[in-house]
Amino acid sequence: MNILVIGAGGREHALVWKISMSPLVDKIFVSPGNGGMSDLAECIPLDETDHDAMVEFCRDKNIGLVVIGPEAPLVAGLVDHLEKENIPAFGPSAYAAQLEGSKGFTKDICTKYNIPTAAYGRFGNAAEAKDFVRKKGTPIVIKADGLAAGKGVIIAENEPQAFAAIDDILGGQFGDAGAELVVEEFLLGEEASFFALCDGDNILPLATAQDHKRVGEGDTGLNTGGMGAYSPAPVMTDEMTARTINEIILPTVRGMKQEGHPFKGVFFAGLMITDKGPELIEYNVRFGDPECQVLMMRMKSDIVPALMACAQGNGQGNVDKIEMVWHDQPALSVVMAAKGYPESYKKNTEIKNLEPAGQDKDTYIFHAGTKCEEGKIFAIGGRVLNITAMGASVEIAQGKAYTALDQIDWPEGFCRRDIGWRAVKREELSDPK
Repeated sequence: MNILVIGAGGREHALVWKISMSPLVDKIFVSPGNGGMSDLAECIPLDETDHDAMVEFCRDKNIGLVVIGPEAPLVAGLVDHLEKENIPAFGPSAYAAQLEGSKGFTKDICTKYNIPTAAYGRFGNAAEAKDFVRKKGTPIVIKADGLAAGKGVIIAENEPQAFAAIDDILGGQFGDAGAELVVEEFLLGEEASFFALCDGDNILPLATAQDHKRVGEGDTGLNTGGMGAYSPAPVMTDEMTARTINEIILPTVRGMKQEGHPFKGVFFAGLMITDKGPELIEYNVRFGDPECQVLMMRMKSDIVPALMACAQGNGQGNVDKIEMVWHDQPALSVVMAAKGYPESYKKNTEIKNLEPAGQDKDTYIFHAGTKCEEGKIFAIGGRVLNITAMGASVEIAQGKAYTALDQIDWPEGFCRRDIGWRAVKREELSDPK
């Protein structure tokens, strides 16, 4: 089977890496890909917004499955177009992708199907949103309704911050994504991520992870797309995982089917583990980035049959019958970003010494914002590399990742030095030296 992967980030590199291990796969194409993928797949420059051109390419190359990495083409209806042309695609329809594409849509689904989440209001009017803030008090969370590349969420500590966020979002800071906003109660607890595949009727639980959204150490500074992650998340006990499945994931599966738009693809549930149990912060309808990297590192099983089962759906998927086996060892990924990220940063700076840095058998360097020219690797994005390692403990995986990272020669890059700190602290408390 030939497979086409859509995307250019670390998530897509991890997916291509895992898919390449499958005996079911003949050839992988990736569009547009990045500087680190060429040894695994053929990178091709397709326009993801030109759905007819995508169909033509799939027919020309006899593509048996399209795996869509980022959220934008899902929200834009690429899966709908491919399925109409009888081309199997992994990912939800445009309607179902609103679970990520519209935070207001998701909150309304939660209300309708009794899924635990924070109290909220939807607003297109600044004065009404500010009145809601006054009534609820601070801290409070202000979210642009649409897709904002992981940056459209502001945690306001006081009223002036909340009011400024409301004015910025409705004033066009995030373009069309901020035509409407959601204001929601601030939840106290520990964040975690839970992943499950779905074929429209059945689910296959995957694994848990925890990422680090803030740019600075100690979880300080601006929100980013993610500065690192590890899996599994210790806060997700067997009980919390079972409750997440029964109280959040399965009601969503049933709800979307009842809405007439069954969900096929991956549920990426961003959770807050509160005193009451798991509550949904948000849904993403694709694998996380950098969470995907640690999931793929820990996954022993062939991922392709599970992706195919989701794409088939319509009562034929039976994704729940697939056995998924995992490495017991934790995995951890550290993001190297361009200095200045998540604000302005330099592009086209050269990265050296990548090959020696990735020599350890338990370490892999996934590329994100890179390009390859004449055998040299250049940084062209904000988040550029994902140094990912497995170890007998989170602390050991962390040490391996930073050992590899410190061999990379890229003066224009930076990273957080405390990825995995919560889990390492737990390990120290449970096994004091």
